[in-house]
Order: sequence, then C-alpha cells, then structure tokens
Amino acid sequence: MAQLENATPTIYEVKKSTHRVKQNDLDENIEDPIDSEEIFDLLSDINDPEHPYTLAQLNVVQEELITVEKSERETVIDVKFTPTIPHCSMATLIGLAIRVKLQRSLHPTVKLLVSITPGAHDSELTINRQLADKERVAAAMENPGLMQAVNQCLRAPE
Repeated sequence: MAQLENATPTIYEVKKSTHRVKQNDLDENIEDPIDSEEIFDLLSDINDPEHPYTLAQLNVVQEELITVEKSERETVIDVKFTPTIPHCSMATLIGLAIRVKLQRSLHPTVKLLVSITPGAHDSELTINRQLADKERVAAAMENPGLMQAVNQCLRAPE
C-alpha cells in the first residue's frame, strides 16, 4: 500500500444544512436563486481521493469560502478550496472533482471559478491556472484514467 501524504488529517464535524425546501422551490416557473449554502451542500459529499472522508469532513471545502454573485447578465460561483497540507499532490484532482460536480449540477450558463485558497498550497498559482484553463479541463475530462479518479471522488457514499 502506498504511503499517505497526510497520514493523520484533522477531521471536522460537518454542520447540518439549514436549507429548507419551500413551496416556491418546487415551482418550475419561479427561479430559485443559488446561494453559497446550496453550493456547499453540492460539494460537501465529494470524497477525498486519499482518505475515506469527504471534502467537508476534512475542511477542504467550507461554505465561508464560496461566493455567488448574480447580475442581470450572469451568475458567477467562486469556490476556494483548502488542501489539508501545503504540498498536497491531489490538489489538482480535488479542484477538478469540484469543477466537474458543479458542471454536472448547474446550468451551463453559470460561470465557475475554482481555485485554491490563497496561501494554502505550495503550487497554488500553477494549479489555479490549470483549473481556470477551459481547454485543459476539457482535455482532462477526456482522459479515461483521470475521469475514473474524478468519478471515484464523486461517487455517492455507501
């Protein structure tokens, strides 16, 4: 078995969602605005690629690091994530899993920004450039091995 980069990560209690379904949420004729809590709920159950925990349990994704800006022209969702260690080799895979989950869950017109929390990783600028490059992300999504790893992160808990 391979040596884990972070053999003993800190596990955090994940706060329960306070999002309540309202009657208007079920009416398809009424637009339901997206908020940071809803995005956090989407991302919180993504599995860590190295540990049997979710990104929320490891505090890699946090509601406080998600912003949603809506204007007349566009909706922009900005997700910052924090790897558990500053030299995490899985940071690009985690960022890709976040981006793929959002792409699969949201309308294609929503603009997505996925990046590492400033100062949280030794290679944050390089990884952020990769995650922001639509062509590189598209190419990564065509790589069967990489998509298998992403899908493993996105599979529902058993």
